[in-house]
Amino acid sequence: MSDAVTYETNGYVAIITMNKPDRMNRLDAEIVDALHHSWKRFMATDGERVAVIAGNGRAFSAGADLNAIPHDLYRAIPGVGVPVDKPVVAAVQGWCVGGGMVLTTMCDLMVAADDAMFSYPEVKIGFSGGLISNLASRIPHKIAMELLLTGEPITAQRAFEVGYVNKLTPTDDVLDAARLYAEAIAAHAPLPSRMLKRFTAETLPKGPTEQAGIARVQVEAINVSTDGDEGVTAFMEKRPPIFKGK
Repeated sequence: MSDAVTYETNGYVAIITMNKPDRMNRLDAEIVDALHHSWKRFMATDGERVAVIAGNGRAFSAGADLNAIPHDLYRAIPGVGVPVDKPVVAAVQGWCVGGGMVLTTMCDLMVAADDAMFSYPEVKIGFSGGLISNLASRIPHKIAMELLLTGEPITAQRAFEVGYVNKLTPTDDVLDAARLYAEAIAAHAPLPSRMLKRFTAETLPKGPTEQAGIARVQVEAINVSTDGDEGVTAFMEKRPPIFKGK
């Protein structure tokens, strides 16, 4: 896996960190692909019960790299590009912009530095993938629409006041505070935590782009499956296929 995203394990907690600090962790194809594989790795083991998603350097993420916009951003989003029913905690410092905000909407808890800023400015550049529409099911509707339609940022304090952030800390304490949340969750029985997350995900409304991303992942899984290859091969060889459910 690329070092654009690092993956560390601390007990039952996985620390997934976007690692392009010189680019303020702008989301490009490399980071999207690395995050996708990180979420798959997280879900493939029973040893890691909770993940912390963070950004290295002075920003969580400055959003999409406008020189190379990743039109498959959905692949990097837990619960969309990869089914993730384990709890995820966000650790946010500095700017959290665009696709970075989309990442945080799909986290279960969030710790933010007291000087962090949240922004979704895509209306200002005439572009949007639409995934951020799920923000309206995470915070009050009018607050979400103000942020999305004006493109103006909100402070960490404002995000805390409207219930988007669980805890504010000094910048140097953000990751430690997020780990404490993760460790507290990981110390409990994992099956109820995962069930409650699944039930909550089923309760929350999903926007059309989110639904499309989830559907696309499931369709692609079938298209690249062993059974898919076997079906085409058997048809070409004019024989009955032998399907294995894989």
